[in-house]
Order: sequence, then structure tokens, then C-alpha cells
Amino acid sequence: MKFIVKLFPEITIKSSPVRKRFVKQLRRNIRTVCKPLDEQVTATGTWDVIHVETQLTDRQDIEQLAERLCCISGIHQVLEVAEFPLTDFDDILEKTVAAWSGALAGKTFAVRVHRSGSHTFTSIDVERFLGAGLLERVESAGVKLKNPDVRVELEIKHNRYFMVQRRLDGLGGYPMGTQEPVLSLISGGFDSTVSSFLTARRGMNTHFCFFNLGGHAHELAVKEVAYYLWSKYSASHRVRFVTIPFEGVVEEILTKVDNSQMGVVLKRMMLRAATAVAKEMKIQALVTGEAIAQVSSQTLHNLAVIDSVTDMLVLRPLIAMDKQDIINTAARIGTEEFAKNIPEYCAVISKNPTTCAKPERIVFEENNFDFSVIDAAVQNRRNVSVHDIVSDDLTREEVEVVREVGTNEVIIDIRHPTEEEIKPFTLPGHDVLTMPFYQLATRFPELDRNNHYLLYCEKGVMSQLHAMHLRDAGHDNVGVYQP
Repeated sequence: MKFIVKLFPEITIKSSPVRKRFVKQLRRNIRTVCKPLDEQVTATGTWDVIHVETQLTDRQDIEQLAERLCCISGIHQVLEVAEFPLTDFDDILEKTVAAWSGALAGKTFAVRVHRSGSHTFTSIDVERFLGAGLLERVESAGVKLKNPDVRVELEIKHNRYFMVQRRLDGLGGYPMGTQEPVLSLISGGFDSTVSSFLTARRGMNTHFCFFNLGGHAHELAVKEVAYYLWSKYSASHRVRFVTIPFEGVVEEILTKVDNSQMGVVLKRMMLRAATAVAKEMKIQALVTGEAIAQVSSQTLHNLAVIDSVTDMLVLRPLIAMDKQDIINTAARIGTEEFAKNIPEYCAVISKNPTTCAKPERIVFEENNFDFSVIDAAVQNRRNVSVHDIVSDDLTREEVEVVREVGTNEVIIDIRHPTEEEIKPFTLPGHDVLTMPFYQLATRFPELDRNNHYLLYCEKGVMSQLHAMHLRDAGHDNVGVYQP
């Protein structure tokens, strides 16, 4: 099975050395992301396209590999193709009829050929020959050059040709690792997850910095969405998750800072802490999910006051986006359901927030603040690999993980519906409930408490995190099934 990977158009306008470096990095990323599915996967190509070959034969496995390719930044399109040696037009027609006769029945169609190399014919010559041949030999509704029901596509490369079986949209952007790393301030809500995705899509290895204001359950919820973002869009690179305990900082603000100034002061404290962490990690830029005027602390004036506490570049990918645009993006990338269930603790601090903070007033309020508290918070931070995110939490809470299912145990498949659709999970002799992770909080309490339930997901990470959530909520009849 072969895929042709088309480069994101902005890569193709780079200088030759830059373009070659980007393509080399993209090949490396493809191999890293796809190897867990196929150890023998190859990615070759140096300029126009990348050819990805896999030994997978099971259709579900091929679908999973195609989905992974579509989530790698730097890829514009993914073409699933069948490859043949280039002989003559009659041979191409025979194979085209065999491949497309069923799909063209009763449909209008157009033939599209892209050719590169030295040949005695043009792309239009091939299109006309195949179009006439299909029209004669297939019971279609005829040729329609504009907006046909079906596009029959071929790619001719020198002495080979590729029949395009389907064309999938890629993620776009630049290959991960071609830009400098950044540290994203993530709360788990709509804004910070989308901003983290956007910087990752642009080729920046995006590490996470989380300010814990809501205890263990809050941290677990944010780690869950961070793991999702990494595993789906950034798995070619290692990413760190830094947790800074900020409850003491919030208490200091609540007791020593005027109510109207609390929001701005909190954001300044977060930038101070994140700057210290980023410098130790040798990271040159911070990322936040702020959008202009979305809340009181995000006016242009307040953002300038907030930024004045750091000498580090602060990136705000969402700065001109509407809230609905952000929510729509979250839905598209799969973080919407996470965000719906994570409260924005930062937003509840100030009841009468200022929209035009005066620098001298902020400095006056901060003079009452004990900065040793923020130093202690940074000192007590935890820094773990997102890849090992569950192991970090299992040191504090036991979660039962089993590989054999008992007769009185019920399996719950908690994967996202799109994952479940690509690769349905069944276990002979056992019923499997499908309950997406974002429905567990409301639906699990309705289940029979006399049963014991085992959560299942592809890698066992999400299921373990959700088992922790349910145990925190008082449900002791839950564990994890990991085949």
C-alpha cells in the first residue's frame, strides 16, 4: 500500500536549502508517527512529494495510518494510490476501468492527470484517451468537466503512474521541529487548547505549562487534553508538561490585592513563573490563549501591562479570533468536549475587574505581595514527559489495570466516536458498552453499581486518567482494561 504526501504550499516557496531541510524533517516525523503501526514503514522523497509505503494489509490498520498522516503538520494532502509501471495508454485504460467501473455507474465524471518527466504525450492526451474509453466501456452518466460527481485522478511520474483511490486533506502548516520550541500556558479550556494546537501546527514543538488552581482533579483533566493534543498532532517529538502549584499565589492575591486589580496581577504572576520555567528549559517564547477584549484582562492596555513583567516573546495565536471561531476550531481538532468539562478557574478571581489597569497602581498592589510564595511555587513545580503523564499520577493513586476480563465485568469503550468508527472494539464472550470519554461524568453514575466496569481506549492512557476521575468522584467499581 502506498500514499503520496503533498507538501503544504508555503513549504514549496522556500529557498532550496530550507525546503530540503523541511522535507527531511517531515520524512523523519512521518516515520516516527507511523512506526507504532508498521515497523517497516518508509518515507522517501526529497523535493516535490513524499512517498509513504506500508506493509499493512488490514483495512482498519490502513485507515489508522491514513488518519495519522492527516494529523502531521506540514502535509497538505494525502493521496492513497495504486502504483503501476508505465507501458501504454491501453494498459492504463484497462486498469482504470477495473478500478472505477463500479464507482462511475450512473455518475458524471472527469479525468484529471498530473504528469512529470519526459514523455512523448501530454497530460491532456491521457485525459482525452481515458475519458473516451471510460465513456464507451462504463455505464456512466457522461463526462462533466466542471463539478463532476466523480474525479478519476492519475499521477504520472517518469516511468511509473499512480492511480489515486482517494484524496484526504492534511493538517497543513510546517513540519514539527522546523521552528523553535515554545511553552504554552494551558488551562484546558477552549482558548489555550486551540492556541497550543496552532503553534504546534506551525512547526513549533509546544510544551505545556499548567498553573494548578483546582486540585488533583483539575490537573488530571488538563493533563488529559494535553496528552490528546500531543498524541494526535505532536507525537513525532517529546513534549514536557510542567505543573506549577498556584493555590498559594492565588491566596496571596485574594488577601493582599484590591479586587479590581486581581485579574491583571494574576496574569502577571503567571507570566513571571512561566518565564522562569521557560528560561530553564532554554525556550525563547511563551504562548497564551488570549483574544483581544474577550475578557477584562485582555484589553490592549491590560495586555501591555501584563507583558511588561517579562522580557520574553509572548505569542497569542488567537488574538483576532472570535469566540465562536475558537469553539469551532476546538470542535474540529477534537478538544471541544474536553474544554466543556474543565472549569476556567482563572476567570472567577475578580468580581469588578479593571479594563484599563494603571501600571503604577499595579506596582503598588504588588508591593504587598510576598514574592517568596511565587518563588516557592516555581521551585515545587513538577516537570514530566507527556508520554509518561499517567505514570506521574499513578504514583499518587492506584488504578486497577487488568488484561483478562472476568465473567461479571463490563467493558466500556471510551474512545472518541471517530476512533471507534475507524476501528470498532469487540471482545468475544463479553458485551462492550460504547460511552465516549466526555459522557462518562454524566452517564457512569446511572450504571448498575453492582457491576464492575473496565474502561478501554487504544493506548490505555485516557482510560486510566478517566478511571482516576471516577474514583475521585467516589466510584470504586471502575478499573482499566488494557489487552
